Amino acid sequence: MTTLPQPPDILSPEFAADPYPAYRILREHYPLFHDKGTDSYLLSRYEDVARAFREPVFTTDNYEWQLEPAHGGRTLPQMSGREHAVRRSLVAPAFRGRELREKFLPVIERNARELIDAFRGDADADLVGQFATRFPINVIVDMLGLDRADHDRFHGWYASVVGFLSNLAQDPETAAAGRRAGEELAAYLRPILAERRAAPGDDLLSGLCTTEVEGTRMNDQDITSFVSLLLAAGGETTDKALAALFRNLLAHPDQFAAVRADRSLIPAAFAETLRYTPPVQMIMRQPAAEVTLSGGTVPAGATVTCLIGSANRDERRYARPAAFDIFRTDLTTATAFSAAADHVAFALGRHFCVGALLARTEIEVGANQLLDAFPAMGFAEDAAPADEGVFTRGPARLRVRLGPGEGAARTAGAAGTA
Repeated sequence: MTTLPQPPDILSPEFAADPYPAYRILREHYPLFHDKGTDSYLLSRYEDVARAFREPVFTTDNYEWQLEPAHGGRTLPQMSGREHAVRRSLVAPAFRGRELREKFLPVIERNARELIDAFRGDADADLVGQFATRFPINVIVDMLGLDRADHDRFHGWYASVVGFLSNLAQDPETAAAGRRAGEELAAYLRPILAERRAAPGDDLLSGLCTTEVEGTRMNDQDITSFVSLLLAAGGETTDKALAALFRNLLAHPDQFAAVRADRSLIPAAFAETLRYTPPVQMIMRQPAAEVTLSGGTVPAGATVTCLIGSANRDERRYARPAAFDIFRTDLTTATAFSAAADHVAFALGRHFCVGALLARTEIEVGANQLLDAFPAMGFAEDAAPADEGVFTRGPARLRVRLGPGEGAARTAGAAGTA
C-alpha cells in the first residue's frame, strides 16, 4: 500500500526555498486543496488554472482586499464587462503596435544603455541589483514623462507595493508600508495630473489624462491607481524574468550559445523562462457560483489560488516539464505574449496582462544590449543562484563575470536612435 504524502504548507520555509516538489505533490494527490494558512483553495493543474483565468464565473472580486488598499482604488484587474473593456481601451494603445515601437522603444533602449554603461568595463556585476530591478521602473517613469531624478523614489514605492501584494503571511508592517507607498505615489502624481490636463505633452501620463473612449475619461484616482498597478505588475514581471532568463541560459551553456549566435531566439528563451520559472507564481480568483474542478468543488465566494508555477510544469500539458528547453515544441513563441499563450504566466482570457508586449520589448532590448556589451559572460560564483520568494519569485542577485568586446561599440552607437 502506498502512503499518501502530506499536503504541503505553502507558507513554510521549505516551500519558499523550492516550491516545485510541493507543486508536484499537489498536482498528483491534491489537485484541489483547501489551504488553511491562506484560507484559499489551491489549483495546481494546468487545465484548472486555465479555466479559472478564462471562465467568467471566476471573478476578480478578491482584488478589493488584495490589491485596492495598495493601489488606492479600483484597477483594471478588478473590472469586468463594459467597464473593463472601456478602461482597457483607454490604456492599451501605449503598450502595443506603432505607439510602443515609435514612441517608447527609444525610451527603453536609452534606459538599458545607461544602466549598462554604469558597469561597462567592470570585471563582474550583479545583473539583478545593477540592471534588472532598475530597468523596468526607470522605463515606466520615463514613459510617463516624470522627473528622471525621481527614479530612486519610484523604485522605493515599487518595492513597497510589491511587498504588500506578496504579503501572504499578512505581516502588518509590510501591509502598512504598501498602503503608505500608494498614498505617497498618489500625492506625488495629483499636481502633475493637473498640469498635464492643462498642457498635455507626448508622454503616457498626458495620454491617460486626455484619451476618451465611448465618452469615458480616466479621473485622477483612475490614473494614480493605474500607475501604481503599472509599477507593480510591469516592474515585477520584467525585473524577475530578465534575471531568470540570464540565470537559466547561463545554467544551460549550449542554449546560451545558441541565443548569443541567433538573437531571434530571445523571444523563445523568454517564453520558456516564463513557463519554467514564472516571476508571478500565483494569482487569486473568486468564483461567483459553485464550480466543480479536478478533485472536487469550490463554493461560491471562496478564494481560489491559481498556482501558475505548478500549472506551467504540469506533466499533463508539457513534455519534460522540469527541463529548461528553449527549443521545446509544446510552447508556441508566436502566441506566447498574447491571450492565446500556451503558458499561464501572464494569465489568459479577458484579464491577460495588458503589458505583455511591453515586457517582451524590454526583455529583447535588455538581453540584446547585454549580449552586445559583454560577449564573455559566466557565473561569478560557484553555482547558479536559486530563486527566492513565494507569491513572486526570482533570483535576489545574479553575479556574473563580464568581458568587453566589439559589441560595445555597436551598443554605444545606437545612442542616436534615442
